[in-house]
Amino acid sequence: MPAAMLALGLAGADALAAPRQIEVKLIAINDFHGNLLSPGRSAVNTLVPAEQRTPVGGAEALAAWVAQLKARNPLNAVVGAGDFIGASPLVSALFFDEPTVEALNHVGVEFTSVGNHEFDKGPVELQRLQHGGCKLNHGEPDPNSCKGLGSRRPGSFDGAHFKWLAANVVDRASGRPLLAPYAIKSFRGVPVAFIGMTLRGTAGIVAPSQVAGLEFRDEADTVNALVPRLRRQGVRAIVVLVHQGGAQTAPSVVDINGCDGNLKNEDGSDSEIARIVARLDDAVDLVISGHTHAAYNCSANTVDTRSVDGHVLRSLRPTGLANKAGRLVPVTSANAYGRLLTDIDLTLDARSHRVLAVSPVNRLVDAADPLVGAATAADPTLHDIVQGYVRLAAPVAEAVVGSIAAALPAVADEAGDMPAGRLVADAQLRATQAGDRGGAQIAFTNDGGVRAPGFVSATGHYPYEVTRGNAFAVQPFGNSLSTMTLTSLQLKRLLEQQFPGCGGQTVQGIMHVSNGFRYAWSASAPACARVVDVSWTPTDLASTPPAVTGAAVRIVAAGQVLEPTRTWRVTVNNFMAAGGGGLSTLKSGQDASGGQQDIDALTDYLAAYRAPAAPYDPQAPALGTPRITRVP
Repeated sequence: MPAAMLALGLAGADALAAPRQIEVKLIAINDFHGNLLSPGRSAVNTLVPAEQRTPVGGAEALAAWVAQLKARNPLNAVVGAGDFIGASPLVSALFFDEPTVEALNHVGVEFTSVGNHEFDKGPVELQRLQHGGCKLNHGEPDPNSCKGLGSRRPGSFDGAHFKWLAANVVDRASGRPLLAPYAIKSFRGVPVAFIGMTLRGTAGIVAPSQVAGLEFRDEADTVNALVPRLRRQGVRAIVVLVHQGGAQTAPSVVDINGCDGNLKNEDGSDSEIARIVARLDDAVDLVISGHTHAAYNCSANTVDTRSVDGHVLRSLRPTGLANKAGRLVPVTSANAYGRLLTDIDLTLDARSHRVLAVSPVNRLVDAADPLVGAATAADPTLHDIVQGYVRLAAPVAEAVVGSIAAALPAVADEAGDMPAGRLVADAQLRATQAGDRGGAQIAFTNDGGVRAPGFVSATGHYPYEVTRGNAFAVQPFGNSLSTMTLTSLQLKRLLEQQFPGCGGQTVQGIMHVSNGFRYAWSASAPACARVVDVSWTPTDLASTPPAVTGAAVRIVAAGQVLEPTRTWRVTVNNFMAAGGGGLSTLKSGQDASGGQQDIDALTDYLAAYRAPAAPYDPQAPALGTPRITRVP
C-alpha cells in the first residue's frame, strides 16, 4: 500500500476510534419572581458606573435571548433553579402568578426546581399552577384568576408547560415526593438527567401552615440516593438544579462571571451551596443554583476581573467547588429577576454518554446586545400577554398611596437598621396600636419580608409619589398581622433568636423594629448573649409626625432583663407568629389577635403623607433613628 494511502487509512481509523461529541446548549435562570417587566439596570461588574449600566430583564427580553441562543444549537434545554413565582410584582401577583407561568411557557422553559417561594401559598396552589385550572374563592373562580391572556382561550389557565421538580420534598403521609424528583431529556440518544430540589431549610422560611405535612430532606443525600437509580436507566450525565446558593465574598470587583472567595462566607466558612457540593457523588457534572440572588460562575472558564492602577484586568482562571471526590464541579447562578441568564455549552460523549466538558457564561439579558442581535424584534404574542396584564393591573398598580421626601432603600447598615424596614414596621404598629385593634406597643417585621429595592424613585427625583404597585413590590406576600403578648424575658429571647446558634437559629436575620423601640447588640458576644441593651419609649403613630407620649422604659441593661415578667403587646406578621424564620419564641405569645394584611397596613400609613400633606421624610427626628446599634 502506498505510504500516502496508508496514512489516509490510519487517519480514517483514528477518526472512527475517536469519541463522537455531541454539543448541547443549556440556558438557565433562577429567582425570576414574576418580573414580567424589566427590574432596572445592571452591568457585567461593579466597575461600571450606575449611569452606564444597561436596562435588563423583562419577559420579552428574556424570550429574545432564549430564542437567539436556541437558534445556535437545536440541541438545547431551558431550565431553572426555583422561585419563578412568589414575592412577585403586582402585575403577576394580582393574578396569582398565572401571568408568569404563561410567559415562561412562551419563553420555552422545560424544567425547574421548586424554590421556597413556590410554597408561599401551599402545595395545593403549587399543584394548580403546575397542572392548570382556575383559582377558587369560596368554591367559585376568583375574578382575578383565569384571565387566560397566555392560555389556550380566555377564561382558562393552562398551567405550566414546564415541570417543577422536587426531589427532596416529600409528603409525610405517603412518603412520596410531592412532584417529580427529576426529568430526563435525550440529545441524539444520550440521556441527561435534571434533578430539582429546594433548600432543606424551606420549612423555616415559609409560613408553617403552608408546608404542614411536608418534609424537606437534605439536598446532597437526596441526589446521592438518586444516582444508582439513574445509572440503572443508563444515565451518565447529571445536572442538579438546586434552590440554594452562595455569593462572592472576597472581591475588589464583583463580576457576573466571577467566583471570588470561592463562595465562602465572610468568616471563611463554606457557603450552603459549597457544603452541598462537597458531599455530592462524583456522578454530578454541573450544579445550577439560586436563592441568594447572586451572580457567580464557578467553572473552568471563570473571568477574573481586577482593577490595578485604574486599569481593568480580565483573565480566565480555573475554579469550581470540590465534590466529595475532590473534583471541581462547575456551579453557576444568574442573579435574580431575569437580569441574567446562564449560557451553558455541554459536551457529551455519544459512546460513553458521559459529560466531557462544561462551559458556562453568565450574560446580561439585554435585547440590544450584539450577542443576540441589536435589532431583535419583540415577540408580538408575548408582548400582548405582558402588556395585557399590565393594562388589567393598571387601575390598582398606578394608584398613588403616598409620597416620600427621600429614598428608603431596602439595604440595612452593619447593625441591621434599614430605612424601608423602619417604615414597614411603623405601618404595622400604626395599624394595631389602637386598643380595639390589638393595643400594640412594638412591631417587628422579618428581614426577608421587606423586598428590594425598597421605596426608591426610578428617576432619582424627590418628592416621589409611591403607587400601590411600588408598595406591593416591597410587601408582596399578603401576610396578615398578629398582635400578641410577650414578657420582657420572651422579648429578650426573641431578639437573641435573630442570631445563629440561639434557639435553633442557623442564619442571621435581623428584624426591623418600630418607632420608640431601640436596642444594641454585640458582634463579639456568644450566642444567646448578644443583646446588651433594650429600651422602649411610648410613641403615638396616629399623629403626623409621630409624638412621644411618655418616658423611656429600660427593658435590658448590660445584657440583663430588668423586669422579666413585665408584658408587652407585640405585632408581627403571621409568618413570624407561626415561628417562621427560626423565631420560635413567637409561638409562645399569648392572647393573640388578628389584624389586616401587611400591604393594607402599609398603604393606610402612607396615606397620611399623600399630597397636599408633606411627604414622608426618613430623616425626620420624630422617627427616632437609629433604632438598632451594633457594638463590639
